[in-house]
Amino acid sequence: MLRVEALEAAYGDSKVLFGVDLTVGAGEVVTLLGRNGMGKTTTVRAIFGLLKPRGGRVLVGGADMTGKPPHAVAQRGLGLVPEGRQIFPTLTVEENLIATARGNGDAAKWTLASIYHLFPRLAERRRNKGNQLSGGEQQMLAIGRALMTNPRLIVLDEATEGLAPLIREEIWACLRRIKAEGDAILIIDKNVDALARFADRHAVMEKGRIAWTGTTADLLADAEVKNRYLHV
Repeated sequence: MLRVEALEAAYGDSKVLFGVDLTVGAGEVVTLLGRNGMGKTTTVRAIFGLLKPRGGRVLVGGADMTGKPPHAVAQRGLGLVPEGRQIFPTLTVEENLIATARGNGDAAKWTLASIYHLFPRLAERRRNKGNQLSGGEQQMLAIGRALMTNPRLIVLDEATEGLAPLIREEIWACLRRIKAEGDAILIIDKNVDALARFADRHAVMEKGRIAWTGTTADLLADAEVKNRYLHV
């Protein structure tokens, strides 16, 4: 589904990514872990064409999308839930969802009805503007908006950052349902315990490189990885 090969990126003269390799298979859930400032968000930005890579390749479904504009990457089947949510504040919940809708009409898996079934709270607030929602509701809307593009892979940057514990658990429950639908997920989050119960594989970043990869069993068994790279 997604293959990142030897990806390099920089902001001006400051190089941030140094040969990142990452793969996400069809229907697979993969995490991108690491302390702040290690290059996780930069990796996501380079994948989606929001930052032009300086080297390497980004392959989506076998097609080379390196440096292609974000809309082209989305058309290949990638959906993004960005850090900070970035919903449209003056549009209603329903308008936010409709704005990104893409699919095959009645054959589309993710529709307004299915998003409202996944997030009943959005159905209740569908006439409210984005800036009238709580942080948790905004995150639900950001996830729903990404799903309305009917992606084959959804990428979540800081999926539960800054949310209350009950809202975080609600988000995790919804992500488990998305996984059960067969969608592939690449997720960045700091809640290692929740990710360990949810993901298939993990990749840990350290100073712009992938320092470690393994399964959930590998991660839970390796205390040094958690202490060295994740400060857990």
